[in-house]
Amino acid sequence: MFGSDALRDELQTLKVDLARLLGTSAEEAFDRSKTQAEALADQIKAALSDLSETLSQEEAQLSRIISERPVTSLTSAFALGVVVGLLVRSA
Repeated sequence: MFGSDALRDELQTLKVDLARLLGTSAEEAFDRSKTQAEALADQIKAALSDLSETLSQEEAQLSRIISERPVTSLTSAFALGVVVGLLVRSA
């Protein structure tokens, strides 16, 4: 079989190869996760931009509705306040 020197050399070679593979894998995994995180951040930024635009449009529409029907809007807000007040008081 193998002598102790040959076995030690073989184990040392395996140790070096394993360290190299683990080092490369860690770097590749880090690069991959960094790329995925950047892609996710870009998607979140795009979604927030779309949300901001939609909210701006809805705010303009709500403003228009309130200005067209001020009495109805005031009555609705008062009724909603009463309901929320009752719910908070009973909780």
